[in-house]
Amino acid sequence: MAKIRFSLVEPKLDKPTPLFAFLSFSGKRVKVYAGRSIHPKQWDASEQKALTRGYPSNGALNDWLDLMRMRLTKCYDTHAAAGTMPTADELRALALPEDTEAAAPEPTPEPTPARPDLLTTFSNWIENRGLTQSPNTVRTYRTCLRHLRDMQRIERYAIDFDTVSHGFGEKFARYLLTKRNLIDSVINKNLFRIKHFLVWAQENGYPVVVEPKQFRWQHQEPEILTLTRAEVQRLADLDLNSHPALDNARALFLIGVYTGLRFSDVAALKPEHIQPDRLRLTTQKTRTTLTVPVRPEAQPLLARVIAGTLRPIANQKLNGHLKELAQLAGIEAPTERVRYAGGQRRAHTAPKYEFVTTHTARRTFVTLALEAGVRPEVVMRITGYKSLAAFRRYVNVSEDTMLDEFSRAFA
Repeated sequence: MAKIRFSLVEPKLDKPTPLFAFLSFSGKRVKVYAGRSIHPKQWDASEQKALTRGYPSNGALNDWLDLMRMRLTKCYDTHAAAGTMPTADELRALALPEDTEAAAPEPTPEPTPARPDLLTTFSNWIENRGLTQSPNTVRTYRTCLRHLRDMQRIERYAIDFDTVSHGFGEKFARYLLTKRNLIDSVINKNLFRIKHFLVWAQENGYPVVVEPKQFRWQHQEPEILTLTRAEVQRLADLDLNSHPALDNARALFLIGVYTGLRFSDVAALKPEHIQPDRLRLTTQKTRTTLTVPVRPEAQPLLARVIAGTLRPIANQKLNGHLKELAQLAGIEAPTERVRYAGGQRRAHTAPKYEFVTTHTARRTFVTLALEAGVRPEVVMRITGYKSLAAFRRYVNVSEDTMLDEFSRAFA
């Protein structure tokens, strides 16, 4: 029985390389060139076939290989029945087209790879961003991709480069608002992520048919939550000697309050980042190098980082501890949180401790630094903000501060 296996002449080459068949029978091996070439990345060695997904013209090549296999097998079987063996020249002649016995067929040009669809391209782009962006940032883009896939399934709307056209941004926003019950600021962030991807796709030759700048949503930023100086002090004064988990959570939070670092950067702090009077580190989210002055209150907490006794924990778990800590510290004034969805105001009133999260630390730092008289440009330099508009979203002038300053000004 004859065994036939197709192989590439140079499988590691980065350009088309000839295909040949190895015919093995009765201890002999004959190499028969197929008269066709293919790029190695389009060849599936285990299946002995050219890939056709994304390379539709490779179907003709597979048909040719099937015909070759049939010709070679038939030739061997005919000789075996007669008690003879086929010659190498006889077998090689079978690789020639039927209408000629002399000229080798022209090699098939390498097929132009088909462009992947929008969702596949978006997915690949997100994975590549993981090389330069923080895991949290990449996670937000994956969430956006999941929303797009869910919209395609639920709304039965085929999402691709030619269907993401004028008006798609509004369709997507309406889906997030009505089917996912998201607030306006979150909808706007998802549209920004699509816009960011489409700008890249446009610059890299993908068939983008819509102007990416159209992807925005009218929204009002939700009110931010910060702690007052007195509330921060009440947290710091809690006796937590019998609650090591809460003490660890408080230390992580207060480092953010005293330095303005995001939680991801607090969790990534290492001894080499810490100097007696400053921190020097590259942020996880934006890869910006920051120099942060070290306040006296922060020094004992940073000493725990150096000693290796401060334990980073998951953001979600820390948020649970922070609510418990804020309740223990008596941070329970009735607080109204206002958000907007489709321009409609949504208000929720609860004790203040229910709204405290890891992000409260950074916002508290900004607000308290400005209240203490630190110039805005200095606070921006410490926190790494380049845009004044983005920076302003972190400023919360409390009612007490407003009344105190107004009284001093007009006393």
